[in-house]
Amino acid sequence: MVWACAAKEDTDWVKKCVEYEVEGSRPRGRPNRTWKEVVQKDCQARNLNREDAMDCGRWKKLIRIG
Repeated sequence: MVWACAAKEDTDWVKKCVEYEVEGSRPRGRPNRTWKEVVQKDCQARNLNREDAMDCGRWKKLIRIG
């Protein structure tokens, strides 16, 4: 979840990595969870939103609680 703070910049290579979609078919079985899906689930569990991620100092304090 620490990387979610860094992923907020639109022109950064991090955003390109977060939004990268692999072409082709997936193998059989349950698909692997993406980094973005894991972060969204963790944020919902801790009641965090995008505005919290904009302030990196506050974000670091919020993700360490719990």
